[in-house]
Amino acid sequence: MTQTIEKLQATILFAGNSGDGMQLSGNQFTNTVAQLGNDVNTLPDFPAEIRAPEGTVAGISGFQLHFGSIDINSPGDKCDVLIAMNAAALKKNIKSLKSGGIIIANTDGFDNKNLRLAKIDHNPLENLQTKFKIFSIDITKQTLNALKDFDLSTKDKDRSKNMFALGIVYWMYSKPLDFTIEFLNQKFSNNEKTRLANINVLKAGYNYSEITELITEKYSIQKAKMPAGNYRNISGNEALTLGLITASLKVNKELFFAGYPITPASDILHNLAKQKHFGVKTFQAEDEIAAITSAIGASFAGSLAVTASSGPGIALKTEAMGLAFIQEIPLIIINVQRGGPSTGLPTKTEQADLLQAIFGRNGEAPIPVLAAKSPVHCFEIAFEAAKIALEFNTPIIVLSDGYIANGSEPWKYPTIEEMPEIFPQIVSEKEKDNYLPYKRNENFVRKIAFAGMKGFEHRLGGLEKENETGNVSYDAENHHKMVKLRQKKIEAIAKFYPELQLDSGTKDAKILIISWGSTYGAVKTTMQKLLSENKSFAHLHLTNMFPLHNDINNFTKSFSTILIPELNNGQLIKILHEKLQRELIGINYIKGMPFLSDELYLEFTKFV
Repeated sequence: MTQTIEKLQATILFAGNSGDGMQLSGNQFTNTVAQLGNDVNTLPDFPAEIRAPEGTVAGISGFQLHFGSIDINSPGDKCDVLIAMNAAALKKNIKSLKSGGIIIANTDGFDNKNLRLAKIDHNPLENLQTKFKIFSIDITKQTLNALKDFDLSTKDKDRSKNMFALGIVYWMYSKPLDFTIEFLNQKFSNNEKTRLANINVLKAGYNYSEITELITEKYSIQKAKMPAGNYRNISGNEALTLGLITASLKVNKELFFAGYPITPASDILHNLAKQKHFGVKTFQAEDEIAAITSAIGASFAGSLAVTASSGPGIALKTEAMGLAFIQEIPLIIINVQRGGPSTGLPTKTEQADLLQAIFGRNGEAPIPVLAAKSPVHCFEIAFEAAKIALEFNTPIIVLSDGYIANGSEPWKYPTIEEMPEIFPQIVSEKEKDNYLPYKRNENFVRKIAFAGMKGFEHRLGGLEKENETGNVSYDAENHHKMVKLRQKKIEAIAKFYPELQLDSGTKDAKILIISWGSTYGAVKTTMQKLLSENKSFAHLHLTNMFPLHNDINNFTKSFSTILIPELNNGQLIKILHEKLQRELIGINYIKGMPFLSDELYLEFTKFV
């Protein structure tokens, strides 16, 4: 007899070959629970190779999601359910399964061939019976049986087995099939056989679980209590796209994006290319240098100009960043960080480009840097970057990373009227007779005159400019003056930051945790546990990485200990050492994966 158990949260991990459709299954389950009102956070995990060998650990693709009726801020530490489509998937991910957790194993993926490819000398399921609940199902066979009357090749039928696994999980967590069926109807609207095959297999997986009663427990997770409003599930790269479009509409500027394909930033180009109805223009350049220089040209022509890449591509864009900086024109540069150096770990996450963003140019060329903290926050940070770029006529760098870019969560989306106003610094017609291109306002910002504006012709280029006139100047005193003026402009941005506020905890705590970027979710989850145990901790999260808040020194002065967790070898800590002039303690993991809250809890409590 099957019983239904009420739970507050659950973590599920789909794992199989990169061609097994694990990302699709995970995304569909995520979209379903999000539409049903659960809070959710995800972590897709891709193989580093485009065509990784099937059946090997290196070829395993995974999708982890954490959902619940409570506040969810991370993709979860240990999973409750692991769907393992073969032996390699189990081998790679068994360490991520809770003690007593559930394994749904596709027995077809545990034959001698798959064991050999996974470099396992015996079936691991035989030795795990005492530690986990194992449900061994020949998902491949059941899929073929469900499609025995379909005129499809065995290979095409086999591609649907991810739907059988998804059907099982839907049944286990008392979720309907309707949203996925609607998705399949749309996705395969032009391929009737494939559409019906996937729907049939999805229902077969659900019905198999219901009829066989092999799995004796079902789970129910109620809606989360979230503020009223319109929600959708959104990834970080999607949120960046929509933030940029919103900013362009707010200021009535054409959005121009130029990029060169690179993991994990490519989806920004893909997503923007679909938005021509918003007047978006996209250009896939022949290389990273052409991408950023074309964006510089578009900026000078009056567009809201954007380029994006990851660490290696950002290195190639560096010289052109200096050009945009000395010209003092608005430009948004997005860096979706990944494991490095060089090609490094192209599908894994890391926070190792902060120093590159702040210092990675020749000469004195300070560029403001913002860092997104979550997939949803990418929308806000993209909009803020556009506001700063246009109001201060400066290039600006936005840092995301692989985890944020591919991860997703529910987003309560605003109307365009709710977004802050943007005030671009552009010349007016009345200034034509006495226009000086590098004359500055009280915030040291020059006004832009775009290409083609009659009567506002001026020199533009990479050579040093004479103060106010913009003419080429090699004068020593002028160069000193211009360097200082450009620096003051960037420093002035900090005057408009909102006041620093603790994310959690109080100012009388003994220990302060300072986080940035994607460490936010894991730190917030850890803080909830620490505060529930009445431990003396507080949490400050930074998004304005450069320039830093003017009052950060005073704000942090009262705490006896400051801990800085980073997915790098210690980069923010170097910046803060100079600013705060006190002892800081770094917690540094460089594993290509986000922090686990359990890891952070152990690290933080060492200082209690």
